[in-house]
Amino acid sequence: MTSTSTNPDASTNYDALRAQLATMATEAYRPELAEIDQLPTLDLARLMNGEDATVPTTVASQLPRIAAAIDDIAERMSRGGRLIYAGAGTAGRMGVLDASECPPTFNTDPSEVVGLIAGGPSAMVKAVEGAEDSKDLAAADLDTLALTPDDTVIGISASGRTPYAIGAVEHARTKGALSVGLSCNADSALAAAADHGIEVVTGPELLTGSTRLKAGTAQKLVLNMISTITMIRLGKTYGNLMVDVRASNEKLRARSRRIVALATGAEDAEIETALTAADGEVKTAILMILAEIDAPTATTRLTTTKGHLRAALTT
Repeated sequence: MTSTSTNPDASTNYDALRAQLATMATEAYRPELAEIDQLPTLDLARLMNGEDATVPTTVASQLPRIAAAIDDIAERMSRGGRLIYAGAGTAGRMGVLDASECPPTFNTDPSEVVGLIAGGPSAMVKAVEGAEDSKDLAAADLDTLALTPDDTVIGISASGRTPYAIGAVEHARTKGALSVGLSCNADSALAAAADHGIEVVTGPELLTGSTRLKAGTAQKLVLNMISTITMIRLGKTYGNLMVDVRASNEKLRARSRRIVALATGAEDAEIETALTAADGEVKTAILMILAEIDAPTATTRLTTTKGHLRAALTT
């Protein structure tokens, strides 16, 4: 006969968590979908596509809150602050993904937009047991970055209850940094803990509790919006052109030339000459051509205007 020892405290915590999850929209069970595994594949695809189509409208309901957060983030980053994402599981991966796409798109230094995932880099591909349950782990991860009041920490959690994400925004506030809580449930602990609470309530998932679906899509949309519009505010674009793109491969080198052409209308030979003199910097090359100045003068103007091309053109 095998005896099983029990931990009363662990059982109590489990029951409390189970009760908490039962109140969350992202965890709700949908009886009407109980037999979707019997549906033809095309019907399943249509059903899932219909679910996904509801996400942008839900994001739209939070646009004023998102815009307010972006304005505060951009103000701090203009002073040298950093944008730091912190989350666990899918939410953490979304943050790391968005951060990793900023250097090639906007020529940011990897230290300017940072993605932290509970359990460290290995958690990107393999779950790290218990990492999301620790507020202290979030604080320790942020301490390695030496937070300043100009930094912003965005905690990301579909449930809005993940201790790692909540711990991140709480620790940010103790350091005077700006904090943003992005969740997919209303009245979340994460939103309550942050300076800016953004709650994109995507509702029950097609697969019960699988927040890599609508909730993950919502997180991706919001993070795209936050990073992209922040970079626009920081002068990383000229109109809708990515003038700070980093030409790190052949595709991006070709894109760089096309961006200069679209911005200036110059001939290929002039574009090549300008890019060579500008050491490949698209923004500098555009300014050289449009203002009819040399590379050192263009660089000085851009430094004076903190990288804002439109302002440099009127200097």
